[in-house]
Amino acid sequence: MSYIPKTEGLVAAPFTPMHADGSLNLAPIPQYAQLLVQNGIKGAFIGGSTGEGVSLSFPEKLELLRAWGQVDVPGLTKIMLVGGTSLAESKLLAQEASQAGFQAIAVLAPFYFKPANVELLAQFCIQIGEAAPDLGLYFYHIPALTGANLSMIDFLTCIDGRLPNFYGIKYTHNDLMDFRQCVLFGNQKYDILWGWDEIYLAAMAMGARGAVGSTFNYAAPLYYELMAAFNAGDLEKARQLQDKSIAIVRILGKYGGIATGKAYMRALGLNCGGFRLPIANMSADQYPRFLDDLEAIDFYAYASQMPVSKVVNAD
Repeated sequence: MSYIPKTEGLVAAPFTPMHADGSLNLAPIPQYAQLLVQNGIKGAFIGGSTGEGVSLSFPEKLELLRAWGQVDVPGLTKIMLVGGTSLAESKLLAQEASQAGFQAIAVLAPFYFKPANVELLAQFCIQIGEAAPDLGLYFYHIPALTGANLSMIDFLTCIDGRLPNFYGIKYTHNDLMDFRQCVLFGNQKYDILWGWDEIYLAAMAMGARGAVGSTFNYAAPLYYELMAAFNAGDLEKARQLQDKSIAIVRILGKYGGIATGKAYMRALGLNCGGFRLPIANMSADQYPRFLDDLEAIDFYAYASQMPVSKVVNAD
């Protein structure tokens, strides 16, 4: 591939809908896709941290991949996380994503047998990318969860020119110096997507123009307003909007973290169920207090809007 598309705007990391018993509930996915597009989302990053990809069995990953593959929404780029600790499984998922109509795949650093250096990480990515040469490949850099804390500018230098379909990095780390170097690498050759929602303003100051995030599922209008304020040079307004993002994330933390994102989706009207163990879910008696907290931060003033009025349940 000689052309690397550059993402301008937001890519959401969708939650994987579950039934009450923890099994997959794929029925809401078409409406989920419409929700994203209606709120200006440019792409869907499927099966990532938010999507519990690492908690799914291989057959479930295939089901999820194929369900999103059937979504045909103009303007929505589909990226599937395929790796992974298993190189063989990652290759198979990459090939499935190619057949299912995805535009790109993403690869995590192996997080049990971790790559000791960027050369080994590059080899891992190259083999997966070669299994689906018609798809772009992103490396998903999230050292807080993988423990693979390698320099991404060194990784880009290592992989550059060795995988024609390498697109760039989903950068979920707070090393803004390394991020900036990645943005600038090769005359801004690669698509470097920011992945830390609550400090997106800082990343924009360092050159970010596209981002992948979980809170974009339910608060996309807030971030587009933030981006518009930054682009207009209104830094005071941009900071105030980033403060609203931080308030959203603080509520995530108050109720246990990542699983609270599904409570935000339920508040919008899309019930995605709960997270699988070992992630803790919000209790039933906490949910009304959570809704009160949303009112206190004026969440609904900048929340994403559902495409239809009725609630879609997980069961």
